[in-house]
Amino acid sequence: MIEPKEFYRKLDSILNKIGQAKSGKDFLFTILKEIEKTFGEALRIGNGRIYEQNGDEFIFIYASSKTSVVNIAKNIPINSEAIQSILNSQTYIFDNPSFSIGELQTKSEYAIPVAITVNNPDNRWIFVFELKSGWIREEIEFCLNAVRSSLNYRLFSESVKSELEQAVQIQKSLLPTKPPKLSGYDIAGHSQPAELVGGDLYDYFESGGQEFGFCIGDASGHGIPAALMARDVITGLRMGIEKHMKMIHTLKKLNSVIYRGSYSTRFVSLFCAEMEEKGNLFYVNAGHPAPLLFSNNKVTELETSGTVFGALPEIELSRSFINLPINSILVLFSDGICERRNNKGAEFGLDNLKSVVQQNQKLSAEEILKSIFSAADEFGGRKKWKDDATAMVIKRFK
Repeated sequence: MIEPKEFYRKLDSILNKIGQAKSGKDFLFTILKEIEKTFGEALRIGNGRIYEQNGDEFIFIYASSKTSVVNIAKNIPINSEAIQSILNSQTYIFDNPSFSIGELQTKSEYAIPVAITVNNPDNRWIFVFELKSGWIREEIEFCLNAVRSSLNYRLFSESVKSELEQAVQIQKSLLPTKPPKLSGYDIAGHSQPAELVGGDLYDYFESGGQEFGFCIGDASGHGIPAALMARDVITGLRMGIEKHMKMIHTLKKLNSVIYRGSYSTRFVSLFCAEMEEKGNLFYVNAGHPAPLLFSNNKVTELETSGTVFGALPEIELSRSFINLPINSILVLFSDGICERRNNKGAEFGLDNLKSVVQQNQKLSAEEILKSIFSAADEFGGRKKWKDDATAMVIKRFK
């Protein structure tokens, strides 16, 4: 085991080189070699190589050692089990002898591959190393995770040209890239900021089996201040609900944090829910526009059960309950949808929203979602949105 002071000295050296090395086409090659030069003997790591994504494959582009390069995989499909394991974990040690990525260069029964992902908003790479006898998991993971984070930050910073563009990328990374796939449910969500970034938020929380959670919220105002608030709310919810699914406790704690840390004029409305088996929905509505449940030609509004977050140091919250029958549709939305105005100053309104959903209820959740935004956008003359607008559609079909 490497002595801690020496370990951190070497790690600091690598991170400084990542931050200061000359950018260009050889930047990643330089860092790969520096990792081996600095940590090769200490961490028992070597024979590095780099793959770059090209369409649906990762293509070999560089190796630190020219020996036995002919033996390694040159093209690896992105949908292969090895690549998917790396992409999902970001740092992955192939310590199962029956599962690897290409051929090893080191002809030793103890040499196993370890890989990390490196990316900017436009491209993605995979660094692969070989671990020789004597490596220690904690040291390898700590070092490579730090290197990966530092590399990604450097590449990300260079690829965007302004702080506002960075804020856009950060906010996009916080919003869900896709809804959960759950038997019996069809789910879709979308957020349309009024500016490059906005204060609306939505998220999903998977807890295993058929149970899942979801939320939608709106930080007052828009632009960067509201976006920062939305970021804090999403982070807080993921730390609390996704791990423990204790909704009321998490929300009260979140309110306390927002109240202490935000400007007095900033507050957040939030609807947060847990869906259990057979469509049983437990929810808290803290000052958010009431979601609409469409079932059997009837529309039910899931009214507010508490005040907005951040207005008071302590708030009272209680869970409400409703059942989503088979073939029902739940629509959640922020006020930017209903408050969109036409050239006469009239609002799109709740009645128009209900009408759009009822007219398209046989479509998929994604198609209903698009119909809502399209109708509201057309109502506003296809002009710039004045407020952030977000909606989520959940259909239960069995």
